[in-house]
Amino acid sequence: MTADITARDLQEAGAVLAAESARFADFGWMRGTSGNLSVVLSRDPLRLAVTASGHDKGELTPADVVLVDGAGAAVQGGKPSAEAELHARVAALTGAGAVVHVHTVASVAMGHRHPGGIVFRDLEMLKGVGQPAHDVEVTLPVIANSQDMGELGDRLEAARNPRMPAVVVAGHGLYVWGETPRQARHHTEVVEWLLELELTAK
Repeated sequence: MTADITARDLQEAGAVLAAESARFADFGWMRGTSGNLSVVLSRDPLRLAVTASGHDKGELTPADVVLVDGAGAAVQGGKPSAEAELHARVAALTGAGAVVHVHTVASVAMGHRHPGGIVFRDLEMLKGVGQPAHDVEVTLPVIANSQDMGELGDRLEAARNPRMPAVVVAGHGLYVWGETPRQARHHTEVVEWLLELELTAK
């Protein structure tokens, strides 16, 4: 990908993010204006389309998106999510093409219960994040929250488990990523299922 991003490119990315946001909002995972999504439009230099700040995530339009750089600063459009910098950090660190941030009850509750990480084992749904279903133990990292996105990014980088495309931010929510918006969505749904199972089982 190149940095020659057109208005049409941004509009198309906005349409994808609006559709994904509506889906997550329907699940109750992006209540009010909470949560944010992004998709990578260029790698060199890094450019992402990020959902705009302050919008109801169930009512986004293709125009409610901002183009940001590798530091999360707006390049084109309005005001990006305050967490755009972390989206850019995740994309650069993992090579992901899309990042999802949702505020789910299960992720917050389980993050409080297991601040050292949440362990999953012997579950068919682990196949949804690329792991074997049996005879394997996979840990979903949990990191402390911070309003400083640089500090939060450092914590995510230090804790990240390459076998799990997600991190729980304690008291905040869930960050998940994938090669495409569709894969990031699938990963999010799978990880949330795993969290809900552990929450209800215990």
